Amino acid sequence: MIVAGEASGDLHGATLARALRVLAPDARLFGMGGRHMAAEGVDLLVDSTGEATVGGTEAVRGVPALYRAYRRLRAHLDGPERPHALVVIDFPEFNLRLARAARRAGVAVVYFIPPQVWAWRPWRVRLMRRVVSLVLAVFPFEPSLYRRAGVPVAFVGHPAVDALVEAPSRDDARKRLELSADAPVIGILPGSRRHEVERMLPVMREAATVIAARHPGTRFVIAQAPTIERATLEALAAGGPPLAIVPSSTYAVMRAADLLLVTSGTATLEAALLGTPMVVCYRLSRLSELLFAPLVRVPWISLANITLGRAVVPELYQRRLTAATLAREALALLESPAALAAQRAAFGELAGQLGAPGVGARAARHVLQLAAS
Repeated sequence: MIVAGEASGDLHGATLARALRVLAPDARLFGMGGRHMAAEGVDLLVDSTGEATVGGTEAVRGVPALYRAYRRLRAHLDGPERPHALVVIDFPEFNLRLARAARRAGVAVVYFIPPQVWAWRPWRVRLMRRVVSLVLAVFPFEPSLYRRAGVPVAFVGHPAVDALVEAPSRDDARKRLELSADAPVIGILPGSRRHEVERMLPVMREAATVIAARHPGTRFVIAQAPTIERATLEALAAGGPPLAIVPSSTYAVMRAADLLLVTSGTATLEAALLGTPMVVCYRLSRLSELLFAPLVRVPWISLANITLGRAVVPELYQRRLTAATLAREALALLESPAALAAQRAAFGELAGQLGAPGVGARAARHVLQLAAS
């Protein structure tokens, strides 16, 4: 059983499922995810990627659907079709509860892309020690942390490394998106969850207005996540300069862009691996900030900065995020070739830290070995 609760988890679950089908063609794969996992042969008991939420108070409206999903998956853990192993991917509020139920049912649990206990909620590692059979670590600093806590762990690398192997070149990306080779292009990645898109895209649109006034020939391209309807993006993007919306082409947008305005998340790591400079943004509700800010243990919000251990890309968070500050940071980069080059040079360090291609195959071998034992 493979369980992913949001768009990035669906992509990484698909990478794992593809490798499992190669190594164990007769294995039955089922669980929760989205269209990418389904395309790789996973029988979806629940398609919940559209239910993904962010933060604390923002998550409340998604609880009923997630509870129904939990009950359906848990029933299979206790039923006659009980899996040999449960693989949970990120989405810790949901997946740690499911992992607890799996261990009570005698099912081995593999955590692929584990909770970021190094960033916040460090006490979760105690629960993981009780309910997780094996952590498949994706960042180089995670194995020592889990070993010290007594949690079995193996470093496999980040699945984004596999996913980006097929990313188009800059020239091919611009041809696909019908952008001229010399046009200044800004990619806009507002997120994959409706709540964050509703918060982020209006600010990004207003910043685009300021940038377009300074550089009239700039093209703006929005990468539409599969969990977000086009009509939602069109409504939120209205009133600013023309913002082209392209579906299912996130990597092409990243490659084609000279600069990205991106919501913090896995996309920041992917963009860094592709070498595209960026400004990173994020905003929670005021209540969520008050509840969770005291729990955060790292000084940055973007995975690019966290992985590199220093502030490489500018971050605008909560009250610091306004259209004016976002436009100012973007223009400072666009108008400074040295600043753009400095980001690209720093991104070059990431490739060696996040593992070589073949992450899915390495993870699949660990899963199959645990299931067999």
